[in-house]
Amino acid sequence: MKKHMEIDSLKIEPPSDVQFVLAQSHFIKTVEDVSECLVNCVPDIKFGCGFCEASGPCLVRHAGNDEVLENLATQYAYGISAGHSLVILLKNAFPINILPRLKEVPEIVTVYCATANPVEIVFVDTVQGRAILGIVDGLKPKGIETDNDIVERKKFLRNIGYKF
Repeated sequence: MKKHMEIDSLKIEPPSDVQFVLAQSHFIKTVEDVSECLVNCVPDIKFGCGFCEASGPCLVRHAGNDEVLENLATQYAYGISAGHSLVILLKNAFPINILPRLKEVPEIVTVYCATANPVEIVFVDTVQGRAILGIVDGLKPKGIETDNDIVERKKFLRNIGYKF
């Protein structure tokens, strides 16, 4: 049997007020369990998720409480098209608010990234299907933080309520 593999990537740029989470999951009830998890993490959260089923009808399963986010997550998941990949888009919450609980959802296998940055998903296409090889999250560092940068970082964290 002839072996064939092709490495490629897909760039995703979430809207400016949206957080992007890419994970791997493994069961048809993923979207329901992830939805329950998210609404229990942050009361005012808005989200959409899309899950690439890897057997049976191989559909992109989707759910959410915000139609725009749900549609966009579904489009992103279909663009990725890697078996068992899961896209979650968030508003009114940060990944830090949901990641500990999300990792407890029984279907979640791994979390590739959780970010507001543009991402590039590196994948391989084989005869059987597609697999995610890795994630490029944001840009390369442009330097090392200075004393002024440290002051600004600490100020930012206090301004958004994560430090006192």
